[in-house]
Amino acid sequence: MSDGPSWEGNWKVRLYERVRERGYESLTAFAEARPAVPLYVLAEELGKDDVAAVQVLSGLLAEAEQRKQITRSTRDVLARELTQSLPNGWPTVLDDANRFKVAKALGRWSAYSPTSHEKRVAQVRATLLATPPPPGWRPLGPDDELLLTLLPDEMV
Repeated sequence: MSDGPSWEGNWKVRLYERVRERGYESLTAFAEARPAVPLYVLAEELGKDDVAAVQVLSGLLAEAEQRKQITRSTRDVLARELTQSLPNGWPTVLDDANRFKVAKALGRWSAYSPTSHEKRVAQVRATLLATPPPPGWRPLGPDDELLLTLLPDEMV
């Protein structure tokens, strides 16, 4: 994944062409077929040399906004970030190395979360650090029971 080719031409058109070539009607459907797969892996599947993870993230957020599923999308990104940083699940011991891995996952997730959810994201981070999940816990997608408890959908 390089910066140059990813941004050449109309990257949004290219992104959605790749999604349709793989038999999906939306980027969300493509991503949902790969729960908890890191964003950079989704980008590589769509175009190793000309699709960037941030483009996939942008498309997923745009679709979530259209569907009014921003909170679910925010949980989805958390599951993907935790899988990337903690492939073996939540660490048994939060030594310096594991604390860094957790901080990296939560930091990226915070940066990728929409501003509308800043306070809720901060609460989730604080809760996960104050009362860590069981060792080995790894959410398998946005509908993980613990994630739903930490970041429930809004009642509209």
